Amino acid sequence: MRLDKFLKISRLIKRRTLAKEVADQGRITINGNQAKASSTVAVGDELMIKFGQKLVTIEVTALRENVKKDEAETLYKVLKEEKKDE
Repeated sequence: MRLDKFLKISRLIKRRTLAKEVADQGRITINGNQAKASSTVAVGDELMIKFGQKLVTIEVTALRENVKKDEAETLYKVLKEEKKDE
C-alpha cells in the first residue's frame, strides 16, 4: 500500500494531499530510509513521522483498504512519542 494512502486510512494524517506534502518534505522515514508519498508500506514496517516539534515512531500492524474511524488505530502500534526541544 502507498505511504500517503496508509497515513490517510490510519488517520495519522487526515488528508492524503497533506500526507503527500509531509512525505515530500522529508519528514517521514520507513525502516530508517527516507520515504516518498509513493513508497510502499508493509506489515512490520517502522515509520518515523515528524509532526512539528513531535517525533512519532509507529509499527504497521495491518493493512486494509477501508476501516471505520474507531478501528483506524488497529492498523498501527505507537512505539515511541517524543517531543523535540529546539
